Amino acid sequence: MSSLSMIGPRITELHITPIAITDPPLLNAAGMHAPYALRTVIELITSDGISGLSEIPGNTEIDRALRSAKKCIINKDPFQLNLIRDDLKTLFGEDVPRGEAPWDQRKLVHVFSAFEVACLDIIGKITSRPVFDLLGGKQRDKVPFTAYLFYKREGAGGVLGFGNEPRATDWNRARQRPALEPVGIVDQALAMCESYGFQSIKLKGGVFPPDEEVKAILALHEQFGREMPLRFDPNAVWSLETALKFGKRMKPHLEYLEDPVRGQIQMATLRKHLQVPIATNMCTTSFADLPQSFRLASEDIILSDHHFWGGLRASMSLAGICEIFDRKLSMHSNTHLGISLAAMVHLGAALPTLPYALDTHYPWQSEEIIKGGRFEFIDGALPVAEEPGLGIELDREKLEELHQNYLHCGLTERDDEAEMRKLNPNWRFSQTRW
Repeated sequence: MSSLSMIGPRITELHITPIAITDPPLLNAAGMHAPYALRTVIELITSDGISGLSEIPGNTEIDRALRSAKKCIINKDPFQLNLIRDDLKTLFGEDVPRGEAPWDQRKLVHVFSAFEVACLDIIGKITSRPVFDLLGGKQRDKVPFTAYLFYKREGAGGVLGFGNEPRATDWNRARQRPALEPVGIVDQALAMCESYGFQSIKLKGGVFPPDEEVKAILALHEQFGREMPLRFDPNAVWSLETALKFGKRMKPHLEYLEDPVRGQIQMATLRKHLQVPIATNMCTTSFADLPQSFRLASEDIILSDHHFWGGLRASMSLAGICEIFDRKLSMHSNTHLGISLAAMVHLGAALPTLPYALDTHYPWQSEEIIKGGRFEFIDGALPVAEEPGLGIELDREKLEELHQNYLHCGLTERDDEAEMRKLNPNWRFSQTRW
């Protein structure tokens, strides 16, 4: 590890807390969500007692990597993020590409993003500035999000009884109902939009035959009209022929089509022939992917995620590159709580442009680990906090409850395929299903 001298506060403590949050039985191309989703909460504490928080997708491998990275963060100055990343790169090496796996398993981007967000939280508190100022300054006072719909089975997730009920009563009822056909998807959208005020809608597909899922998009258009932007994401399990056929049917009603096919070459071919905006968080997932993405013109919109692109500053760099090459940028979401959501809001506030509302799974969750409880959406958007750092504090009692969930739930990683096989033992994930 580097021996460069540093001036200022030092990081003296690293706390890693795996948690399990209740998750409904949502369906997707990889299977079905388990009753609990795993997250890991990271807290860094400096020599002068300042605490910084972050939250990342959790599993035992990532938690093990975080523990092994303790030597890269303890005794470091939180301002020296470049030095911290260099030491992590020495420890883990360069990340291999994400590849064809349904979930991103890269260690360097996960661990560094965890440390970076927590350090920025600390730096903000030291300097009395919000994180968005550390990213270049606030461009907007609120950050819009989209209603994220899923096909789902009956139930609201969780079996241990630690969870709280979500605040939106109407949405709570809808959150527990099944949605396996277009009418159920429309009902889900009505409840979510009424409760949270979302002004755009995304449907996660790749679950049922394409004609059934297209019927759901058409039903949403019929219900909400032309003024409601619609997005559709079959998670790359369609063939090029299928995507072209059904993409044409949805084209008049789509704001964009996300990852309809697998890989940059197929995406570029589809984009050329379909002429509808194409978005991705699966085929272009790292800076190494960008040169070919721009050569092929494989997508119009890159859906960033600070957990997977190496943090908030890297996401700002990505925004600049996208601007140069005339690409749009928005944000992908995974199952998360308020620490990740706060980081997304600060990033969303600082981005040079924000042409699309951001994804969020947040309405599907019911618990929270920050003081003050769950975030309140106003007309589908979150106001940008002005307090130093991320502007949040950890609720340690709630954190402990969700840590106990983790200890008792028996899950060590996300495996939607295994969860689906509990219902259908013969079910298997297929990279191209239709």
